Amino acid sequence: MDTQSAPAQRSHAVCIPGPYQSHIGAMLKLAKLLYAKGFYISFVNTEYNHRRLLKSRGPRALDGFSGFRFLTITDGLPPSDADSSQDLAAVCDSVRKNMAAPFSDLISNLNHTAPNSDVPPVTCIFSDGFMSFATNEAAQEFGIPIVHLWTIPACSFMGFKQYRTLMEKGLAPLKDTSYLTNGYLDTIIDWIPGMKNITLRDLPTFFRSTDPEDIMFNFAMDAAERANTASAMIFHTFDALESELLDALSSMFPRVYAIGPLSLLVDKLVKEESPLKSVDCNLWREDTECLRWLDSKEPKSVLYINFGSIAVLTREELVEFAMGLANSKHPFLWIIRPDLISGDSIVLSREFMKETEGRSMLADWCPQEAVLNHIATGGFLTHCGWNSIIESVSAGVPMICWPSFGDQSTNCTYACSKWEIGLELSGMVRREEVERLVRELMEGDKGKQMTGRIIERKKLAQEATDPNGSSSKNLDKLLNELLT
Repeated sequence: MDTQSAPAQRSHAVCIPGPYQSHIGAMLKLAKLLYAKGFYISFVNTEYNHRRLLKSRGPRALDGFSGFRFLTITDGLPPSDADSSQDLAAVCDSVRKNMAAPFSDLISNLNHTAPNSDVPPVTCIFSDGFMSFATNEAAQEFGIPIVHLWTIPACSFMGFKQYRTLMEKGLAPLKDTSYLTNGYLDTIIDWIPGMKNITLRDLPTFFRSTDPEDIMFNFAMDAAERANTASAMIFHTFDALESELLDALSSMFPRVYAIGPLSLLVDKLVKEESPLKSVDCNLWREDTECLRWLDSKEPKSVLYINFGSIAVLTREELVEFAMGLANSKHPFLWIIRPDLISGDSIVLSREFMKETEGRSMLADWCPQEAVLNHIATGGFLTHCGWNSIIESVSAGVPMICWPSFGDQSTNCTYACSKWEIGLELSGMVRREEVERLVRELMEGDKGKQMTGRIIERKKLAQEATDPNGSSSKNLDKLLNELLT
């Protein structure tokens, strides 16, 4: 009689990001790490984003390969062929109302076909923390552990976690719109664990509404509260950067893991010859010509400007940024998405084009990590999306911070006031202030000091992602606890 046990079944992780560029990018990096650790991966995009990815990367880009494939579910929104980010409130509302049933059907179908195929049954779900409305029910129904990936830092999650308390204390929503300008947002908040000297202005912005039924306020509040339903939580950060906040969150939730920066972990864990190297999820076609342009520039001489995948500018803001950059006299690479100006076409003046000729490059989209890590890049003007900040830390590039909405205000406070690796551009965009901050960052004493501080943090990020570093150990610990 053969007493040998059957070989252990391969673990199968279903990974589902929030349907936006930075969320997809972070989840894809986590999926690559899981694949490198032996998991079978099913990566789930919305049908809308799947079409955009095929358009930007080519018709075979999402064919996948053995043990790693791309699947889709509907987002429940009306069909659209637009090549732009969908309305945030509409997507969040649809995640709450329309996506749980399609996701449950997907898990059911995967498990149904598993016995008759080389696809193992689903053993765990890795869900964007903001997608829990779509994913938690399936995890419960099928008895599968679910891990929430928060693509925001611990400080911003902690801010979202306070929304219920703000409401109970009568601090949110706002009584009327005058509260946005009458100094009310400077009210000091002294009860948040791990966060000292914080004001209302420093918290994620969705509470700044006068409507108790505001979609984004309620979505963010409920998402943060649903975190305790997860088997574990991953934050895209590292212990040395946010130790106080991670300690505070660890006392509130049972399994909290700082695993980041994800790009550095992928660089170290995914081998050059792996098919994973060519898998990417950029929703716009990348212009790699900008890397050749950077090759022609002096070390640390170029300012890189990118406002992310969702933030929009007014025509006036575009003009003020343009003239401030022109007047700074510094070389710059500016990413101007086709949908950067809300409902309007992008026109830059002849004066701007003439003034910046030879020292500027404009592109629709670019490989951001490659740009930040290029020797010619000396500064980054950013909207303060967390993906951009942690990539800037990983590359050792100091920032000018112009937050737009949501967690970006908290990220900005930490980058500029707590970690002192960024200069804040606040209030109305004026060309004189843009020029002043660019000069300060690229040639001033403050810029030099910030460069020194962010290079120190880059070293800490490298250490965290070394084989015996905190992020590497946290990943192994999570997987060991999840699979036992």
